[in-house]
Amino acid sequence: MSSLSSNSKPVIVALVPMKGHSERVPNKNLRPFCGKPLCHWIIHSLQKSHYVKDIVVNTDSQKIAENIHQNFNGVKIIDRPDKIRGDFVSMNTIIAHDLSQLPGEHFLQTHSTNPLLNTETIDKAIALYFRNLGTHDSLFTVTRHNARFYWGDGNPINHDPQELIRTQDLPPIFEENSSLYIFSRESFKQSGGKRIGLKPYMFEISKFEAVDIDEEDDFQLAELLCQAKLNKL
Repeated sequence: MSSLSSNSKPVIVALVPMKGHSERVPNKNLRPFCGKPLCHWIIHSLQKSHYVKDIVVNTDSQKIAENIHQNFNGVKIIDRPDKIRGDFVSMNTIIAHDLSQLPGEHFLQTHSTNPLLNTETIDKAIALYFRNLGTHDSLFTVTRHNARFYWGDGNPINHDPQELIRTQDLPPIFEENSSLYIFSRESFKQSGGKRIGLKPYMFEISKFEAVDIDEEDDFQLAELLCQAKLNKL
């Protein structure tokens, strides 16, 4: 399917990997975050999507698997094999295992560490992915930065230090923020087993939604932002 139409609705399978061990933020996935476990937020957002047919959690943790079973109907669990467990296993390797266990042609991969990613953004990304399949084979989210960047040796990346122009007039640099990836089984194969295909579409999202929890400071910042959002509702 290469486009959206009023007569048919494309469907997609959402992949959400969850690790039990987290060195920098202990028990991260099950830690309370604005009133419920952190990992619940992204699942709730996916469940409300117009396009997500199935949600699949790949985990190496029995506690996480039990928590998901107890709180969400219909979410599938894939028990992560020992050979692809650990802190140094590529996410593409985990996705490859998921695809070997699942039917379907189109997939979305996101993380439980992106609790501020909302359903509206997810659905907009999915719609754009299907609409642009004629020219792009995959989609990933990015964050725009208009700032002066330097390499580690002090050399400028995107500006001339001798010409001090306004930061908003600098050519933007886009960060792969790891919030959302959309791809097909075929594009994954053609790219050599990578979630970003050979002709990806960069989908810009806000810095607010792109907050990713890797460190303790990230957790506290994300919770403050989430609470501020809830207070406005």
